[in-house]
Amino acid sequence: MLRAVLLGGEHALDGTAAGAGPATITIDETSTMGVRHPSAVTCSLQDRAPTSAAPANTALVHAEAAYREAVRAAAEYAVARAAARIVGAEVLSTRRRVRALRRHWIPRLETALARVELALEQSEHEDAVRRRWAAQTLAEGGRGADE
Repeated sequence: MLRAVLLGGEHALDGTAAGAGPATITIDETSTMGVRHPSAVTCSLQDRAPTSAAPANTALVHAEAAYREAVRAAAEYAVARAAARIVGAEVLSTRRRVRALRRHWIPRLETALARVELALEQSEHEDAVRRRWAAQTLAEGGRGADE
């Protein structure tokens, strides 16, 4: 760009910039492990209009090509950075949830399970005692009727 400005002056740069059209960027999204993030980018740069003035020197032609490539690279970098940021934030959030499960929920649930198992065991023991008592009562009642 510096060479182009030195060769043609700033007015040549203004004339070249006037012929360049806007860039159109399309971002595709995908989902990885349940996280939506940008996956690809399509960068379309309009060609110079046929009615626009040609660049004043070859340095401007090379500068225009370099800037076109820079716009494409910037769009690709932006998509990759956004995807890395989004997925990284989800990984961090998942780590926090796993840590909360390991430190708080799992111990609470294990304690509750132990209580329920103990109550169930005690209830089964009580039922067994009642069945034996009922069986003894029936056996004694049956013997008393025969005598």
